[in-house]
Amino acid sequence: MDENIISLIAKELNISISQVKNTLELLEEGATVPFIARYRKERTKGLDEEQIRVIQENYAYQVNLAKRKEEVLARIETLGKLDDEIIKNVNACTKLSQVEDIYRPYKQKKKTRASVAIANGLQPLADTFMSFPRYFKETELDAYINENVKDRETAIQGACDIVAEKVSDDVDVRNKILDSMTNFGRIVTSEKKGHEDAHKVYKMYYDYSERVNTLAPHRVMAIDRGEKEKVLNVSISFNEEYIENWVCRRFIRFTNSGTSEYVRAAILDGLKRLAYPSIERMVRSALSEKAHESSIDVFSMNLEKLLLQPPMKDKVILGFDPAFRTGCKLAVIDASGKKLTVDVIYPHQPNAKVKESEQKLVQLCNEYHVNLIAIGNGTASRESEAFVANTIKKFNLPVSYTIVSEAGASVYSASKLAIEEFPDLHVEQRSAISIARRLMDPLSELIKIDPQSIGVGQYQHDLPTARLKERLDFVVEKAVNRVGVNINTASVSLLKNVAGLNNASATSIVSYREENGKIESRTQIKKIPKIGPKAFEQAAGFLRIEDGKEPLDRTSIHPESYKATKVLLKELGLDTSDLGTQKAKDVISNCDTKQLMQDTGLDSYTLKDILDAICMPLRDYRDKYDAPLLRKDVLEIEDLHINDKLEGTVRNVVDFGAFVDIGLHEDGLVHVSKMSTKRVKHPSDVVSVGDIVTVWVYNIDQEKQKVQLTMVNPN
Repeated sequence: MDENIISLIAKELNISISQVKNTLELLEEGATVPFIARYRKERTKGLDEEQIRVIQENYAYQVNLAKRKEEVLARIETLGKLDDEIIKNVNACTKLSQVEDIYRPYKQKKKTRASVAIANGLQPLADTFMSFPRYFKETELDAYINENVKDRETAIQGACDIVAEKVSDDVDVRNKILDSMTNFGRIVTSEKKGHEDAHKVYKMYYDYSERVNTLAPHRVMAIDRGEKEKVLNVSISFNEEYIENWVCRRFIRFTNSGTSEYVRAAILDGLKRLAYPSIERMVRSALSEKAHESSIDVFSMNLEKLLLQPPMKDKVILGFDPAFRTGCKLAVIDASGKKLTVDVIYPHQPNAKVKESEQKLVQLCNEYHVNLIAIGNGTASRESEAFVANTIKKFNLPVSYTIVSEAGASVYSASKLAIEEFPDLHVEQRSAISIARRLMDPLSELIKIDPQSIGVGQYQHDLPTARLKERLDFVVEKAVNRVGVNINTASVSLLKNVAGLNNASATSIVSYREENGKIESRTQIKKIPKIGPKAFEQAAGFLRIEDGKEPLDRTSIHPESYKATKVLLKELGLDTSDLGTQKAKDVISNCDTKQLMQDTGLDSYTLKDILDAICMPLRDYRDKYDAPLLRKDVLEIEDLHINDKLEGTVRNVVDFGAFVDIGLHEDGLVHVSKMSTKRVKHPSDVVSVGDIVTVWVYNIDQEKQKVQLTMVNPN
């Protein structure tokens, strides 16, 4: 383990060296991120999953960086060009791109104008130009004429090409241009002729300019996409005259030399033809990379909040998959998620059978004692909401409804998993079941879908696929392990995300259940094929067993701490039958934790977690978030007035604001500037997906059927 890298990461994250070192040691031993975050807090001093992930990624990056530095220095040395200055510059690099820029002049290049000129014997002439002789006669050029260099003009051009490349490869020159573009340059965009932007999506960028260092990530993504779709011309403007004068002063030692004008022309050519475009690509690439990371952060954060929405426990739910022509598919599920029935109604044009649809909906609600209706937010969603609200009111049904995001529902419905689960149902019927289950237990249902199909990001299709998948998979794993999994009811999709498990071991658990019946204890897990000692250690605490032989198996307490837990219970005058009781809560609220640490040998972190688990053995991490907003009536844009106060659900958080479902056809936008009276750095500092928020109507656009909202009370 590299001590320098460990110190660097500790400084960057503002944590101790021992925290970084212990985390890396645990990772090297094969511990998973969720296991370290939950059961090795004493080693990491309470680092969470995100901090552990950053340590893991940063260390891997720094190791690669150090390796690349060694390779570059070794290659430059084999060329006989290595000196103290190069060593110093390479060792000072903090990014791989900086190392590559230093290595640039020494790389084996593809065929360039300069390499052709060198091959044609013009390097000595270029050296003569750069020595700046006081007098230079044109007749001296004749010595360089050969079968490839036909005349004096070709010789001059070739020598200038060599000088141009030398200047454009100079590290200090490139750093100067990079600094000028990054800190003082402006991104300039203009409308491309003959583009196909019929809906004027990129209109604000048809004539736009902004400082490079103030450009928000979502603007970078929009500009990149506009350029890719051939709607926009994009460039970086900066003070070229300043750079050209600076470079000329650096290279031209004698302005009255007979070759200084040749060198000046070569410098200008090298800058405009080689250095500027190269550095501009570098700056644009850095902007895009930063924007991608920001967008992935937003996507990850939104996905996490969506996965951790509280489940609607002990409810019979009717899933309502809206459609016009093909009818609305209905599915009723019981409190365990089991399908009770599926049906179809036609409440909308072109096949409107409103009365019949009302009767069918009422019948299903009464027959199955439906508590909630989950309406998908796709095509015909608002028309279906109006139909459901009117039916509830007309027949006085004791039922509420809510709108559920159906992003990715069709992906699941057509998947192999859905076909295996419901082989006799149509895709749309499976979709209605999925919508109902999303309300009942979002995590268990959403886990079945590729995270990229759950639409809670911005410009997600422009993001690097591998990096996005890696981060979203991490979010899924983090969410599953924070909540924990009932080993006797969890699907393979859920189980494979438990720390220490994979698809094979998850499938093995389900097969074992089917063959041997209910798993009675965590100890029994060790008997399941493909669950070795390491997998058991990592997974056991996250796998819960309800009504098993050992009461502690239903808690988040790890089996490795059972012995200490039983000592602890004895010291407190409790036993396992007291888990979750008021008696346990009263005793623990008055206990001496320092004395308990001495008596049990437990560290403060583990002791606190065990005491919490004794008080609330079945605590669901998701209960701390807002439950879905339930409605009984519908809202039309015509009903709204400026400054109306409403409650809504945050559906998506992006860099420039949040989209809030207030019950209209389209979600309303709360711009970041309307979230607080104080400056908000990013919308995620104020709201998250799934939050129930109070908003006021700020602006109504009847023509576009759009509403702008504010979270600042206008009164």
